[in-house]
Amino acid sequence: MKNLIATSLALGVLAIGSLGMTPFRGTARAAFAERIPNRESLRTAVFAGGCFWCTEADFEKIPGVVGVISGYTGGQTPDPGYEEVCSGQTGHMEAVQVWYDPEKVSYSFLLDWFWRHVDPTDDGGSFVDRGGQYASAIFYQDEQQRQLAEESKSRLEDSGILKSPVVTPILPLGTFYEAEAYHQGYHERNSTRYRSYRCSSGRDAFLRNVWGDKKDSMEPVLGTNPAKPSQEELRCRLTPLQFKVTQEEGTEPPFDNEYWDNHAPGIYVDRVSGEPLFSSTHKFDSGTGWPSFTQPLEKENITTHEDRKLLSVRTEVRSRQGDNHLGHVFDDGPNPTGMRYCINSAALRFIPKEDLEAEGYGDYAPLFE
Repeated sequence: MKNLIATSLALGVLAIGSLGMTPFRGTARAAFAERIPNRESLRTAVFAGGCFWCTEADFEKIPGVVGVISGYTGGQTPDPGYEEVCSGQTGHMEAVQVWYDPEKVSYSFLLDWFWRHVDPTDDGGSFVDRGGQYASAIFYQDEQQRQLAEESKSRLEDSGILKSPVVTPILPLGTFYEAEAYHQGYHERNSTRYRSYRCSSGRDAFLRNVWGDKKDSMEPVLGTNPAKPSQEELRCRLTPLQFKVTQEEGTEPPFDNEYWDNHAPGIYVDRVSGEPLFSSTHKFDSGTGWPSFTQPLEKENITTHEDRKLLSVRTEVRSRQGDNHLGHVFDDGPNPTGMRYCINSAALRFIPKEDLEAEGYGDYAPLFE
């Protein structure tokens, strides 16, 4: 049914071309991304969720999403057209490129929203549209997106919300090709046809049945945190050094920072998010002038990423929920782990053992008994 509707719209676009106006085809389609304002301050995320008319409309509802572009990705045919993709021979999937403001919405929330607007248990298509070109997928652009996507998928699998296994793949993003002009904003320009298609496709019935009122909730449902505080808010909350370290991946001076020589018992939490990161029980004097630990207090609160900024390959350490830069980890530490987590004091807040209960970290008090 979707193909029939789209074909009639395509004929209208071809008619425009016959009058001397160029329909969006080939490289001309790149004009859609160029229309998005303040692109240099935005980030992008790419998702496939079946019919891109629906996926585009769903993501446009999110505050902080500046623009959504329908297109094709994941296949082998360069610059494919709609009919080619529909044939199932190009390997491409209908997908959307989401342009969002990271100060207003996080990638983690976009993932949470994605799961609530697709059928991730169907690898043969989506709802009434059949074929691999209509299946769901998450396309990551870097290691951080991949990790967050894998974690989000695991939370969905562990939630027990779905009755069947989650089959949505998490794939590296290749080239994203913008779709023809008549597909962009279809839900707004052809609202009657769009509503008819969406209703009869079975999409909304499935989503209501699974998620109920949570489908369009602006609060995360699968255990993710709300959007990260804006850069403006963080500049107010943090000192210039704390902001430079946590938000701009800076490094504080050695031997001239708050905790390098701190020997008091207690735990170290993320300066911004408060998530528990390290314990004094794992702290040691590395001679480097920065707080050093043999292991994290809570491994699930730490993420690692490849860092090539200083003409060498290092492993960056970030907090998982806060997504704040902490420092780096090296394999030259003492036993029993052989690891050295070299962390900036400016990224941490120390909570003495006697304050753990009052600060809401009482579960860690037994570590110091």
